[in-house]
Amino acid sequence: MSNPPYINAAFRSSIEYEVYFFAKNMYVRLHYTPGGTDDKILTSLRLISSGFPSLAGTPFAEPGIDCSFDTEASEAYVFSGNLCAYIDYAPGTTNDKILAGPTTIAQMFPVLKNTVFADGIDSAFRSTEGKEVYLFKGNKYVRIAYDSKQLVGNIRNISDGFPVLYGTIFESGIDACFASHVESEAYLFKGDKYVRIKFTPGQTDDTLVGDVTPILDGWPVLRGILPVS
Repeated sequence: MSNPPYINAAFRSSIEYEVYFFAKNMYVRLHYTPGGTDDKILTSLRLISSGFPSLAGTPFAEPGIDCSFDTEASEAYVFSGNLCAYIDYAPGTTNDKILAGPTTIAQMFPVLKNTVFADGIDSAFRSTEGKEVYLFKGNKYVRIAYDSKQLVGNIRNISDGFPVLYGTIFESGIDACFASHVESEAYLFKGDKYVRIKFTPGQTDDTLVGDVTPILDGWPVLRGILPVS
């Protein structure tokens, strides 16, 4: 039995070394320092509905965002259950707006219809290849092109596509993840732990950057914030 998620979703901001973390119906925005621990809180823990007024009254505010990934400029996809919306998150302001949706994942991404991803996506991070993203659900993952809405390859087991995660808590699922501003690196979160990986799209020679570590040890600025009760 794994620990409940400390972080439900995350996405990389268009502002360098900034990231949004979502936990239940709350979020926090912070400046992170890859390999360091002197991160800074930029937006203290607050309700999604107050930081993203466009999402107030939608499932993305209550119960909250359970997956997200950044695209171009200040735009991102957000997911809650089987619903999806495309937003301009307007970093550091409350001028966000919904650009598309809310609609079902199967309507937004018809290629995911009749797959495990249609009912909900656990986590996602942007690839370094074009407009591609990795989607995770349980122990499965797939790459899609989010602009053409096409699959890139087949749905696979996490441990097959990311052998470096074999034998770790992440082979059975990933609660949240985001692509770092450091090229080809991503952060993966599960329960109260996280790891940083160097990923290789289309190949399987990924490497761990450091060990699987408690989130609050690697991100001490989140002590007293996470887990959200």
